[in-house]
Amino acid sequence: MEKFTRSMADIIIEKGDSIVMIKRLAEPFKGMLGIPGGKVDYNETVEEAAVREAFEETSVKVRIKGILGVYSAPGRDPRFHSISTVFIAEPIEGEPKGGDDAEKAFWQKVDEIDTGNLMFDHGKLIEDYKKWKKGGGTFWSGK
Repeated sequence: MEKFTRSMADIIIEKGDSIVMIKRLAEPFKGMLGIPGGKVDYNETVEEAAVREAFEETSVKVRIKGILGVYSAPGRDPRFHSISTVFIAEPIEGEPKGGDDAEKAFWQKVDEIDTGNLMFDHGKLIEDYKKWKKGGGTFWSGK
């Protein structure tokens, strides 16, 4: 098996006390919940990838507000070593509807999310997001 690293971008779309969650359509983690995101295409910035992935998976156009952090722990994706830049955004148009890799997309109150049962390392991302909302700084895999 070839070993490689892939650049990823994930995005937390927030409105009030809720964020957009998706239900994953494919393996790995088929049927599990998480936040929108995916691979960075060649000749694309991580910011562009995050905005594109948000729209492809949720039908929501977004504006990036900030950066949550960079997550690169080996094993966060069982297929390959992935390095993800995670952004926080606000919706500017559209309502959540599943598309691309997402079976469905919907608003979920952050305090009602079971962070112990999410795809990839999205539980850690959401726990770090809760700290960020309270004035925390930037996060990364080892913090």
